[in-house]
Amino acid sequence: MSLKISILKIYHDHAEVIRYLIAGGYNTVFGFLAFAGLYLLLEPQLHYLVIAAIAQILAITNAFLVYRYFVFKSEGNLIHEYLKIYVVYGVTFVLSIVMLALLVELLGMHPIVAQFFIIVVTVIVSYFGNSRFTFNSKSND
Repeated sequence: MSLKISILKIYHDHAEVIRYLIAGGYNTVFGFLAFAGLYLLLEPQLHYLVIAAIAQILAITNAFLVYRYFVFKSEGNLIHEYLKIYVVYGVTFVLSIVMLALLVELLGMHPIVAQFFIIVVTVIVSYFGNSRFTFNSKSND
């Protein structure tokens, strides 16, 4: 079996996960640039936490559109799915805060190292939350 055929088989067998990882990389960069750009534009008028909240809404909306049309190719109810992605992101946010406190305070892990492990866990939780809840056509009926 040639390398090209092997790569195509891997992509075919895991296309959704591969698209999710590509989208995640893009979404991470988009979220950072949204915050940085808004901060540079709005910092004289708005507190950085307000800017972060605005950037978060933009980043989640962007992620929603990328996941809906590129990753999961959903045809479910747009508004229903959009609201559900906030549930998934709410769960991952709470999970990441709890894990960060546990890893740093109880296990003595450095916050940056802890955050690396948290990202791995939240990416997995987010994938299953979005694939099985947000963009699951059975749960969108």
